Amino acid sequence: MVLYFLSCFIDVPSSEQPELFLKKLQQCCVIFDFMDTLSDLKMKEYKRSTLNELVDYITISRGCLTEQTYPEVVRMVSCNIFRTLPPSDSNEFDPEEDEPTLEASWPHLQLVYEFFIRFLESQEFQPSIAKKYIDQKFVLQLLELFDSEDPRERDYLKTVLHRIYGKFLGLRAFIRKQINNIFLRFVYETEHFNGVAELLEILGSIINGFALPLKAEHKQFLVKVLIPLHTVRSLSLFHAQLAYCIVQFLEKDPSLTEPVIRGLMKFWPKTCSQKEVMFLGELEEILDVIEPSQFVKIQEPLFKQIAKCVSSPHFQVAERALYYWNNEYIMSLIEENSNVILPIMFSSLYRISKEHWNP
Repeated sequence: MVLYFLSCFIDVPSSEQPELFLKKLQQCCVIFDFMDTLSDLKMKEYKRSTLNELVDYITISRGCLTEQTYPEVVRMVSCNIFRTLPPSDSNEFDPEEDEPTLEASWPHLQLVYEFFIRFLESQEFQPSIAKKYIDQKFVLQLLELFDSEDPRERDYLKTVLHRIYGKFLGLRAFIRKQINNIFLRFVYETEHFNGVAELLEILGSIINGFALPLKAEHKQFLVKVLIPLHTVRSLSLFHAQLAYCIVQFLEKDPSLTEPVIRGLMKFWPKTCSQKEVMFLGELEEILDVIEPSQFVKIQEPLFKQIAKCVSSPHFQVAERALYYWNNEYIMSLIEENSNVILPIMFSSLYRISKEHWNP
């Protein structure tokens, strides 16, 4: 495969640079096979240096984003990043234990992502022109790439989707709906999707920006999608991001505390002590922001569960539950409601003080 040589931007007059920009974009639509490590080495290196040049040009040049560049930019990006991801055998691949499969074409792919982010972040970028090309179909293909095993790619995708969400108001509801669909498929059908943590991270920022009062669709997303995410086996891979989203919702609307805690009680792990420790950690984060008026509504079922954890034969579960008594705010809530909580907790606390195998 041969790419014909084009001059560098610095070697041509500024009046010729816009046309050269278009030619270089078109040239970078040529895709090379990186699985064959010995083929087209000179051309691969030439494309890499051209992509580097494009990144620099779009970063420092003024007036480079003319209307005719938009379709060419999106075409070049689409040609390079949109591809069928290699099949992942979810039965054999354990993301907690195994090393991920890294994308062979990363020397080119990274620069394409870098270029696209600079394009989206450019002061000259006009969403009103770009929306003809960055549309729902583009977003759908972008979201599919979040299943990439390569964490470097997912990190770039996170930034790209965040920028698109911020700049294209007309795509926001669509993006939320598609993330919703990905999570529902993940929970109820596949239990396999590599980019859950990254999508939750984006959602944390989105939830933070929700206007008050919260729309019914947002509350439904919390109860019907985010809470059931706690049931999957691979929870540890994205639990920190999930807990952050939950807390963001409760800080926005404290009245959601009761359905959230009842949801956690419903899905409380019965046989996995590692998951129980995670649930207890998340519950403490929730209690850190709970309002006393909401605490009263859930204190009984909540402390019945905590009592079970305190007397758990798994010392890590028992220890994590007892940490609650080191939290000043939780202690103040317990003291205010001691007439309800102490009768629930007393027998468990007394029993472990006398009988627990790891006192």
